Amino acid sequence: MNVILLEKMANLGEIGDTATVKSGFARNFLFPKGKAIPASKQNLADFEGRRAELMAAHDANVGAAQKRQAVVDGAALSMQVNASDEGKLFGSVGTANIADALNAQCGSDIVKAEVSLPNGVIRELGNFEVVLNLGYEVTATITLAVQGLDAVAGISADGSMIEEIEQAEAAEEAAAEQAEEETKED
Repeated sequence: MNVILLEKMANLGEIGDTATVKSGFARNFLFPKGKAIPASKQNLADFEGRRAELMAAHDANVGAAQKRQAVVDGAALSMQVNASDEGKLFGSVGTANIADALNAQCGSDIVKAEVSLPNGVIRELGNFEVVLNLGYEVTATITLAVQGLDAVAGISADGSMIEEIEQAEAAEEAAAEQAEEETKED
């Protein structure tokens, strides 16, 4: 089935292009969403009259997507989850988790459908680059650090942080005792 595109579509073409698509795709997706109209002489003439209007609407939509991109692009997101000693998660981190955490941190309006995880949900600890598809060929990239709950408390696996805390507390106690002795001498 031949259609005239009313929006720029990544795999089909630009606004005003005629594309050949399967009839089910046209009837079930393109026509109901207003992304295309059937290719006929009458529709082509009507489209030429609306071309400037459609181009302005497309430019406005791209501008809105770029504003959303500016809010979230390059954000560093950290999530703490339950994990085993081997670094495997008890559960997973999915698109909805990422979208909710990003919205809470940045005040954005990202939905889970815009979060792209090409390898599926995250099931292990580590740092990940996550791409957000904001529509109209506008993308943003965020950095996601998935950490175990021990990392939240600041305790490393080898216990080195505990030693540093104990040393700092001992130094504080020694300073307090020394100050107390000085006040007794005066």
